[in-house]
Amino acid sequence: MSATAKSAWPALPLAEWNDTYETLHRWVQIVGKTRMAYTPLINHWWNVTLYVVPRGLTTSTIHKDGIAFDVQFDFISHQLLIRTSEGKTADVPLVAMSVASFYSKYLEAMKSVGLEIHIHAAPNEVEDATPFAEDEKHGSYDREYVSRLWRIFLSSQRVLMEYRAQFIGKSSTVHLFFGSFDLSVTRFSGPKTKQAPTGGAPNVPQEVMDEAYSHEEMTVGFWPGARGRFEEPIYFAYIYPAPAGIEAAKIKPAAARFDSTLGEFILPYEAVRTSSSPDETLMEFLTSSYAACADLAKWDRKALERTVVARAGGKVTKS
Repeated sequence: MSATAKSAWPALPLAEWNDTYETLHRWVQIVGKTRMAYTPLINHWWNVTLYVVPRGLTTSTIHKDGIAFDVQFDFISHQLLIRTSEGKTADVPLVAMSVASFYSKYLEAMKSVGLEIHIHAAPNEVEDATPFAEDEKHGSYDREYVSRLWRIFLSSQRVLMEYRAQFIGKSSTVHLFFGSFDLSVTRFSGPKTKQAPTGGAPNVPQEVMDEAYSHEEMTVGFWPGARGRFEEPIYFAYIYPAPAGIEAAKIKPAAARFDSTLGEFILPYEAVRTSSSPDETLMEFLTSSYAACADLAKWDRKALERTVVARAGGKVTKS
């Protein structure tokens, strides 16, 4: 593997950066909840997601009180940037500080550009749901590991976008859900589901699950893991509702497996990172997982899949 490839797929052992991860996750939730508060609901909560961009993560454009603005985590300069259509800007340096301090600085920065925001000010999908304004426990920020995470997001996004292009049915963009903190893309077969899953992620209202799983779907993506739940970064693939026999389905590569605790196919990130071709290894996992799920669920694959995919530069390759 070349030096460039290594930098694109860096090591990310959870134990070495978990404190930073738990802090960053809550910072990202604060920004994500801003988008959630001031954008109209789109099916499956697609209006709340963040997007991977060349310098970090962005909300894209949000409108409030006649002002358009966006918020971006810049993981090169390590700043949070706020920009408005009125030409005003503000920033918050990304350094080690408590969630409470970050939240206070974020609100002050918003006020400085003429925006008074109100959000649900406590995290979701984590066990410790201490309100942001009271959270003095989480306050780590390791630039090196944040940069590594962003590089993995960039590399994963590239492959996930290729995977998305092979499907002509209803599909999400490649986006980051701030609650679960996964970068993912979802394909849909069409029919509605009879019942959304219950329980599962902590501090998530059932109505959120009802909207998220309103139609039959198959989702793949990258997740950094979580202390006490899954102690390593993984790629995942799951279908809902899960058809009978899914746990016995054969997928590739050899390092991939069905995890009964998560109820998903998983591929350790380390197996992708250390392979001779990380892009090909990841794509093999994505496509074989999809094929196994779609076949068992009896999706109309011929109607949903693209037989040729246009590539950059006008080249066309069969999928």
